[in-house]
Amino acid sequence: MGSRGNSGTIMSQIWRGFADSLGDVETFDLRLAVSALRAASNKAYTGVQSPVEGTILTIIREIAEEAEVVQENTTNLVTLLERIVTRGWDAVQRTPDMLPVLKDAGGVDSGGTGLVYVLEGMLKYLRGEAIEVPVSGGIEAAASMEDHPEADLLALSQEKYNYDVQFVLHGENLQVEKIKHDIEAMGDSGVIIGDRSAVKVHIHVDFPSVPIAYGEKLGWLGDVVIENMQAQYEALLAKQKARQEGDQIKLREVKPGEIAVIAVAAGKGLAKVFGELGVAGIIDGGQTNNPSTEEILSAARQLNTDQVIVLPNNKNIIMAANQATENSEDIKMIVVPTVSIPQGIAAMLAYHTDGELEEVAEEMQDSRSDVITGEITTATRTVEIEGVAVQEGQVIGIVDGKLRVAGDKIETVIQRLLESIDLEDYELVTLYYGDDVDLVSVNRIAGMLREQFEDVAFETVSGGQPHYHYILGIE
Repeated sequence: MGSRGNSGTIMSQIWRGFADSLGDVETFDLRLAVSALRAASNKAYTGVQSPVEGTILTIIREIAEEAEVVQENTTNLVTLLERIVTRGWDAVQRTPDMLPVLKDAGGVDSGGTGLVYVLEGMLKYLRGEAIEVPVSGGIEAAASMEDHPEADLLALSQEKYNYDVQFVLHGENLQVEKIKHDIEAMGDSGVIIGDRSAVKVHIHVDFPSVPIAYGEKLGWLGDVVIENMQAQYEALLAKQKARQEGDQIKLREVKPGEIAVIAVAAGKGLAKVFGELGVAGIIDGGQTNNPSTEEILSAARQLNTDQVIVLPNNKNIIMAANQATENSEDIKMIVVPTVSIPQGIAAMLAYHTDGELEEVAEEMQDSRSDVITGEITTATRTVEIEGVAVQEGQVIGIVDGKLRVAGDKIETVIQRLLESIDLEDYELVTLYYGDDVDLVSVNRIAGMLREQFEDVAFETVSGGQPHYHYILGIE
């Protein structure tokens, strides 16, 4: 239920098949391991509508095949794991040869890599080896736990301590467990991780000087952050009040028996658009932020109806949404497989609250194809895909999921993207601008486009989405 994205959802199916195969057996041996790996592979493949080789699916299949060969010569579980880990890494390295997009991007399949790391961890455990985790990775993980720009107001108001203190303690022969014990005794919400040379500290206290003075005695401090949580709480209250008064997202109130829609969207502006179109529930998510199966199912169960349509609005969320429908025994759910925000908006134009759920979903699915999606973002690596050469940091233009143009300026890339599309049959382009774009730039670019493409109307809408400077809906 916590799976996210395609690889995460397939991974969950792998372990589900593995566990189902073992059932209630009390003794685990090589024979059971081999059959469980085969069941895991089969479960993963059957859970995907259109299996693609060169992904995590290939890795689990080859691992299962290797296991079946190994069992002919040994009954040793360590030997089995050694062989399947070796075969797994070999398969990972070959994924670019199976999937052209990986070769173009200069990488291997990340989901399959994750799976082999899990198996390698099992092997290390059976060998009695330590599993090394880089200190930087642990520190980054702790930092991600501390980010709460939209923290729960009630939780903040009930905090026992006033200050959030964070720092990295650097030193020699640091005793992590003792440091953890001592600092946790000073307050609450402690996150203390690291090794003998660097320890990341996060703690809530009334007197910031106490943990800081403690750390200074053991070494030198870096990245020191002290935040007044009471002040944060008051600021968030004021922000919430302003939002409620002037910029509230209105969602449809659903009556029992009606058909409701929940949509995935990242950005306050996009959430407002979906709300105005009649969506009853919004799930925060999108690129790099895939909601889990549990989150999708929970959002559906919060509605006052047992008929729900889900708009994933991203190809990496469709599988988790489908898995939610399989677990929704108390709710009838259907996924309309929208892969972009404009597709989701187009689908909502065909939505109505009554009728047969399947028929409404089919109408919405037909409607989603009436729009072309353009996306303007920044390249995170240097690569050549489908004949388009891109340098890291350049602006890129994507049309319906395929890289189309690259350049140094946003306005130039938008122009070239629209020039690459035959706009003769289209009447309207809506520019949903992101959270990093100012209104002056939006108006300037929209004016330039109106002059160049005189037969097409251009509208601008604040989407507030991260990662994408602009999302274009071309109708």
